[in-house]
Amino acid sequence: MNDHQLAAQLATDAGRLLLTVRNELADAPQAERKAAGDKRSHDYLMTALATERPADAVLSEEGADNPVRLQADRVWIVDPLDGTREFSELDRDDWAVHVALWQAGELTAGAVALPARGITLATPTVAAPPEHPGPARIAVSRSRPPAVAQAIRDHLDGELVAMGSAGVKVAAVIQGAADVYVHAGGQYEWDSAAPVAVARAAGLHTSRIDGSPLVYNRPDPLLPDLVVCRPEYADAVLAAIG
Repeated sequence: MNDHQLAAQLATDAGRLLLTVRNELADAPQAERKAAGDKRSHDYLMTALATERPADAVLSEEGADNPVRLQADRVWIVDPLDGTREFSELDRDDWAVHVALWQAGELTAGAVALPARGITLATPTVAAPPEHPGPARIAVSRSRPPAVAQAIRDHLDGELVAMGSAGVKVAAVIQGAADVYVHAGGQYEWDSAAPVAVARAAGLHTSRIDGSPLVYNRPDPLLPDLVVCRPEYADAVLAAIG
């Protein structure tokens, strides 16, 4: 398998494993489901990457950060379970698995699996979102929308659309169910690497909220803010934030 195929296969298989965990622990407390999902998906991805790409480094949300990645030419950046809270609620389908490859300064492959929906979005070829003639739709969390999203809504005369994890929000923009996703409250590289790789393949705009590039595999994996949107909204979105 090439790197694109591997990213897609790993994200899909980890998602299937998570669905199994969810079924096995359907009667368990939510905290137990969360912990088991995080651990079993992480363990699967680490084992699979060690087998398929033994020379590559890995940065995972659920693993200890090995500084060897900073000297590596190829680093897999994975979130074994994006949206742990949503995963723990049995009626929710808005959670994801992220698998991305960083190579020599760039994201070169990525996949976002939405296991409960039976969907995996993966590089290298991702369809651009269909045209949307209505008001701009800004993807936000189901809890209180952040002020930055409300500012964009007001600037674009748009509307807020509530949904789950970061990967699900970016997937919504890719699939045409939303037009803009902005996050300013603190994220890490594994939260956005795979979604950004897939969004770029679909021709979407991706950046920091100040318009600067997103940079991955840094010593500090904190990457606190993010913009993913249809390219025709990029200037207005950045102006609203600024």
